[in-house]
Amino acid sequence: MISQELKQTIFNRRMLICVFTGFASGLPLYILFQLVPAWLRTEGVGLKEIGFFSLIQLPYAWKFVWAPLLDRYTPLSIGRRRSWMLITQLALLVLVACLGFFSPLSQLSTIAMLSVAVAFFSATQDVTLDAYRRELLPDVELGLGNSIHVQAYRISGLIPGALSLILADYLPWQSVFIITAGFMLVGVAMTLVIKEAMVKPLVPKGLREAIITPFKDFFQRNSWQGGLLVLAFFFL
Repeated sequence: MISQELKQTIFNRRMLICVFTGFASGLPLYILFQLVPAWLRTEGVGLKEIGFFSLIQLPYAWKFVWAPLLDRYTPLSIGRRRSWMLITQLALLVLVACLGFFSPLSQLSTIAMLSVAVAFFSATQDVTLDAYRRELLPDVELGLGNSIHVQAYRISGLIPGALSLILADYLPWQSVFIITAGFMLVGVAMTLVIKEAMVKPLVPKGLREAIITPFKDFFQRNSWQGGLLVLAFFFL
């Protein structure tokens, strides 16, 4: 039997939010890595050209460069995290829907630029979703919340990796990409419904503070030796 405490830990609003953050985060990534290559191949684009599309994953590796900007600035009145979540999700909704309106054979460079833009806004969304989830979850729920997030992240791959490919047998690619993009509305709805995790967040006074303070906090938590070991694990 599941204990009452465990039930309260699993079946609460914070874990439900983690389901939606995982779905919204994973969908654009799988669109780029599953749906777009399949589309290009069926339209007669060569494997060599499709192989170059692997470069679009670079924004995911370099998102830490502009992450401090998301901490420093609040572009909308709905809150710092929710502002960036809404902006990136609406951008992804439009960009993914636009992909199907171009011809892979004659407008491949335009599709490549759109794909890079999708990767950029997807990586940016990941930054703000991760920050929001860290502020939302107490330390004792971090493991479970992140696990739920990752599982929802993977489940989202069924949309572009299965449903969209099935629809492509019956519908033109324009319609397929519009329908697939429509699933980003799940993330948009979540952003509009939830509240900021922190009522009075500590906003950096400048970009210098936005960059330096997280590193200071990281090493204070783990000590210099522990922090360097963690970073070495990441890099190696």
